[in-house]
Amino acid sequence: MCSNHLPYYFVISQNVPSPRCQQTSTLVGTRLYFFGGSNLTTFTSNEVWYLDLSSLFNISTPPWHSDVVMPVEYNFVVIDKNGKIFIFGGTNFISSEATPIANYYNDMNALDSTNMTWSTQTQSQSALTYVGYTATLLQNGLIVYIDGSSGSSTSVRLNDISQIQVFDTKFYTWSTKPISGSTIASRRYHSAVLTQDGNIIIYGGSIHDSSGKIVYVFSDIALLNTNSWVCATSASIPFANNIYILDIKDYTWVTAFNIPITTNPAKQIQNNSNSATDQANNNSSN
Repeated sequence: MCSNHLPYYFVISQNVPSPRCQQTSTLVGTRLYFFGGSNLTTFTSNEVWYLDLSSLFNISTPPWHSDVVMPVEYNFVVIDKNGKIFIFGGTNFISSEATPIANYYNDMNALDSTNMTWSTQTQSQSALTYVGYTATLLQNGLIVYIDGSSGSSTSVRLNDISQIQVFDTKFYTWSTKPISGSTIASRRYHSAVLTQDGNIIIYGGSIHDSSGKIVYVFSDIALLNTNSWVCATSASIPFANNIYILDIKDYTWVTAFNIPITTNPAKQIQNNSNSATDQANNNSSN
């Protein structure tokens, strides 16, 4: 566990999106986009908001912008190297009915961030409707969709985590990758992070009952090799509200994290700038 006073910032502003959780975000050039979200009780949102980071602004009053909305609500996004944002599946929640209705979708929607226009690829009726999954874009243009749930407003079930759906952003085709190796339980609302060597780290997640109530929370970690499609597991951590750091060189949990302290702010800023330039050059050469 690491508790060396990592900073949190709280922002108070006007003309901002309504309070929500479980939204998704992505950085396109200098624009930081936020998609959808939910307040967990009365609505899911199809709003698209962004902050323009190309110029300075007061963090207490950030300049929010909203140009378009999504075809569906409450889902997850990835962006390719050409600035196209892909959104698959999702749900719309209708709370005005006597019995709230959740509609689930299996369309692939793409937002061209250069002209802010949407396009939709409709799937066959046999394709799964996904929500609560993770979407990870590989360097070869494949989007790996891991687990989550599917179904309808009256019947929601977990997907089979051993059968991973993959979307090719170059040819707009789907394939299914069977996973071998270690067995992990199906789940939703987990996290997935792509490592520099092309592996995907899967962490946490939960199981819900028919009413949507959480009945189990996972604390395990799995590593998916996207070359061989083999899954391996690592040591888990206790469920808590602490911040944890995983060292992916040897897949061990960091027990101490020391932030360098400098007495020369100008020198520190210069060092950070040089580091960012070096990182950009390294990325360009890869």
